[in-house]
Amino acid sequence: MTFELLENEDSLTVRARDVDLFRYVHRPVMDPFEAPKPYLHPVRTLAGDVVTGYRPHDHRWHKGVQITASWLSGQNFWGGGTYLRGRGYVDLPNLGTMRSLSLTAGTCHGRAVITEDLAWRTMAGEHWIDERRTLTACEVEADSWTLEVTTALTNVLDTGLVFGSPGTQGRELAGYSGLFWRGPRDFTGGEVIGPAMGEKGDWLAFVGRHDEVDRSSTLLFLDDPDTPCHWFVRSEPIPAVNPSLAFDTELPLAPGDTLSRRYRIVVADGAWTSGRLSRYVAEHPW
Repeated sequence: MTFELLENEDSLTVRARDVDLFRYVHRPVMDPFEAPKPYLHPVRTLAGDVVTGYRPHDHRWHKGVQITASWLSGQNFWGGGTYLRGRGYVDLPNLGTMRSLSLTAGTCHGRAVITEDLAWRTMAGEHWIDERRTLTACEVEADSWTLEVTTALTNVLDTGLVFGSPGTQGRELAGYSGLFWRGPRDFTGGEVIGPAMGEKGDWLAFVGRHDEVDRSSTLLFLDDPDTPCHWFVRSEPIPAVNPSLAFDTELPLAPGDTLSRRYRIVVADGAWTSGRLSRYVAEHPW
């Protein structure tokens, strides 16, 4: 399968079979309240159906697929209010930015690869984390394609950092942090196959039906096999999936240390069954 890369000043689009599979916006322009960071939207199936949501009215900072951090030593790289134990969500001057420093992209051996270096800076301008991120589009099959996401986060401070979430701050079943997918509004009430909220598991799938067209799509999320997560997942009131970095337990990162994670997202046409999902995972090991 041949991939095409379409580049402009602030984004890059990956195409295959005459379909724009995804647009990666690496130099976003957005309100600081939304914690500016790169994102993928729209993401499409091979049939051309959009499977991501963008700036929904309930959470303006949700943008397709993003790497996020809802709590990082008191800073918020997620967007919106910050959850504080005993106080709930509070708007604070602590909204950070993930700024793209350099980006390279190319195609080779049936893959499209985007490699990016980013700097995580607080609202006060302090440089806390260097990130190396790679997005790889690959494994185009009859009715699906795969996006691999790897990230390496290095603490550049001389003090330790701590990843957390509203869950670690006391909000029950709200442990979102890390790679996050927000689905389109028509996926609300979709079917979740796999672990329930807060449970562990190697993979989780979300099946949704599209408005206007008589079609369904499936997204299969595979967690990092070396560091099993607790899943944050909702079908209602919003469609969302997140293999959480810190669901209910804080994750420390010492000075100079690097936190690495890798994930796969399979974007498929149709409503895949549990049996087909299990077979796919068995036939496509890491």
